[in-house]
Amino acid sequence: MSAVIAVIGAGPAGLMAAERMAATGYRVEVFDAMPSVARKFLLAGIGGMNITHSEDYPLFVQRYREASPHLQPMLDAFPPAALREWIHQLGIDTFVGSSGRVFPTDMKAAPLLRRWLQRLRQQGVVFHPRQRWIGWQQDEQGLCWQFRGPDGEHEQRFSAVVLALGGASWPKLGSDGRWVDVLQQAGVAVTPLQASNCGFDLPWSDYLRERFAGTPVKHIRLSVTTADGRTESKTGEFVITGYGIEGSLVYALSAPLRQRWQQQPEQARLILDWLPNSSLEQISAKLQQPRKGMSFANVLRKKLHLPPLAGALLKECCPHLDPNDSQAVAAALKAMPLPAVTGTRPIAEAISCAGGVQFTALTADLMLKDLPGVFAAGEMLDWEAPTGGYLLTACFATGRYAGDALLRYVQQQDVTPNTEPAQGQGLE
Repeated sequence: MSAVIAVIGAGPAGLMAAERMAATGYRVEVFDAMPSVARKFLLAGIGGMNITHSEDYPLFVQRYREASPHLQPMLDAFPPAALREWIHQLGIDTFVGSSGRVFPTDMKAAPLLRRWLQRLRQQGVVFHPRQRWIGWQQDEQGLCWQFRGPDGEHEQRFSAVVLALGGASWPKLGSDGRWVDVLQQAGVAVTPLQASNCGFDLPWSDYLRERFAGTPVKHIRLSVTTADGRTESKTGEFVITGYGIEGSLVYALSAPLRQRWQQQPEQARLILDWLPNSSLEQISAKLQQPRKGMSFANVLRKKLHLPPLAGALLKECCPHLDPNDSQAVAAALKAMPLPAVTGTRPIAEAISCAGGVQFTALTADLMLKDLPGVFAAGEMLDWEAPTGGYLLTACFATGRYAGDALLRYVQQQDVTPNTEPAQGQGLE
């Protein structure tokens, strides 16, 4: 029996699975609902293609939080160093930035993708754009896969399939989460998709919203108490918005903050340290210096080098604070409780997703337990990670792992490579 292997979803995970399978001589056909591949990957690269991170590997693995034990075998098989080497083999150089993040030398995603697609075509991978997977029918021959394209609906049969349909963030780029219903109807356990690396709604006053929306808050520390009572802290910057808060520092704490909001919404708040490099005593001492007629706002500005927003947030978040009580003001600046969040921003605005196919529904090889020959990879799986290269690394690693596992599966089924040419459409 000869094999036709399909990958549904042409993002990084799907393309990596296709490469692994095509390299061994199997005919691989890639189906995607969009007119061109890897649109989210390309958009993520517009501001600088952060491909992975150079930190110590044990710490890197822990960035995936609760999913770390599940993802570690995939990451072990294709760690950040191996991903960099794979990029170098495509003729793209990389460098490590000051924060430890790894980028292509030209900071762009498009050259890397062009080189990759060229290699995939040389391996015989066939692309079918504008083909949306809409479901399947089970019969005595197995699964009959259903697609909808410009010419209507049609059906296909495959020896095995890798699903790499992404999550539900940035749905205009192709990942809209429609696959959830199909898999749940088939009895696959799926954790609801949720916004990750996202902004949060806060009940700002009209004054703060009108006066300070769009204002960055820099060189500070944010902390959150997790649902199990631990404290997670990060330094960096975020932005005050009309709806609440967003920015890199907020994204880094989005997982524990979202979980706290879901379990104890009235206690889901961030604690802001305006001066993380100064002690409470140092701040209090500066506030006790003679003011020489300066207003409280000028004291904050001249003695502590704080922006006008600091005074506005003191009034907003600590309304009963006595500005003449130096110790109380210092304590408020070191641990200012922001208003409790009222929700995450919509998933369509989020950088990535939490939730997805539960690992309990998968074998160790990422095959769906109830659907032999069907594998899942990438952001479809139930994991999340902060920005910084972790998202892409896990997508590449799980795609590679699923591709290798599918190969073992078809070989065990005594399926031989199909060398007949397939008909597909070119992609820009």
